[in-house]
Amino acid sequence: MDKKCICQETQRHFLDRAFERLKLKSEHRQLLLSSFRETRITVPITLRHNGDEKLHTFQGYRVQHNHARGPFKGGLRFHPDVNMGEIRALAQLMTWKTALVDIPFGGAKGGIAVDPTALNEIEREELSRRFCQKMAPIIGVHDDIPAPDIGTNPQVMAWMMDEYSKTHGFRTAVVTGKPIELGGSAGRLEATGYGVAHLAHKVATEMALSPEQSRVVIQGFGNVGSHTAIGLANKGYRVIALSDVNGGVMNEAGISIEQALAYVAENGTLTGLPGSAPISNADLLELPCEILVPAALEATITCDNADAIQARLVVEAANMPITHRADDQLKQRGITVVPDLLANVGGVLASYYEWVQNLQQFPWDRETVLRRLESRLSHAHDAVSILAQEREIDMRCAAYELAIRRVDHAVQLRGF
Repeated sequence: MDKKCICQETQRHFLDRAFERLKLKSEHRQLLLSSFRETRITVPITLRHNGDEKLHTFQGYRVQHNHARGPFKGGLRFHPDVNMGEIRALAQLMTWKTALVDIPFGGAKGGIAVDPTALNEIEREELSRRFCQKMAPIIGVHDDIPAPDIGTNPQVMAWMMDEYSKTHGFRTAVVTGKPIELGGSAGRLEATGYGVAHLAHKVATEMALSPEQSRVVIQGFGNVGSHTAIGLANKGYRVIALSDVNGGVMNEAGISIEQALAYVAENGTLTGLPGSAPISNADLLELPCEILVPAALEATITCDNADAIQARLVVEAANMPITHRADDQLKQRGITVVPDLLANVGGVLASYYEWVQNLQQFPWDRETVLRRLESRLSHAHDAVSILAQEREIDMRCAAYELAIRRVDHAVQLRGF
């Protein structure tokens, strides 16, 4: 079974478990799992290579899962493997995330099956604008607000905002994750990793793990992983291992995150980082440490390696990095897991704050954004912890139950 199927199976397992605990009727479950709207479009653009022009069509998707609590909200990804099943599962996940942190959004996700690295800048712009043109009837400031995801960035959001504004007037709030010059929010870039570091520190403190005596291992050194590393290092934790797609590096005495960032900026990879020893991504996960942060791909901790994990605390910075069977194994071994539903929701909160600033036409400074981010994350964590203690369940069970209960209650109040 490939990773995408494993992840969809894992998510369904966690949902079914929460449904059982909440004693939801089958018709309620079906309603909560069903999408409000699933849209598939064909996006034609002209590809120009070596003087030749050729019309090519790409498949685009947008799944609007649930909007009982507010407008649809979710990322837009450009990746060759994008398909309706994946987008549907991710749209559901967004519904639970927005509910868990109690912001007035629903869940959505979108994507185009394309390798963006195979396109030049002009082609990427044309693809982004054409997608926006075709999706314009179903997106909007109070309808559905896309954001960057895998393969997209603030520039893509700027193109989409401009395209939408041609026919609807200047609408900065129609997308989030934009450049700051066009209504983007200060603190948006580092928000997810900053939130992971904040929650990791909060839970570690509750476990009596002091920063000075805690070793941290981070798999993945992209935007989320690097900002998690910065945040934890600034709090006094010793980061002993990092990795990217090419492999990992380790130093038991600690890695300078500033040095690692500078090295990657110059060389494009962590491989060969001075003062470190090489290690594979697989072996990195099994290093003795207090805190392990999987911040790379999904399904990296499975039943095959769960018994080899030596961390006391695992914080899911990536989406679904632990399969449901591996999650059971970690629980049996007494390893605490901060689930992705809570751990990596900082970017969702920052998107909400950007939307609010756009509606108010009043930008906040970085300190205000991050302070409010910390406050909201802490509140969500406390709500999950209290429920977990009351029900004698783990944080993942509590997070899913809390999120689903809020969405189901909103559905019933609105009379869907």
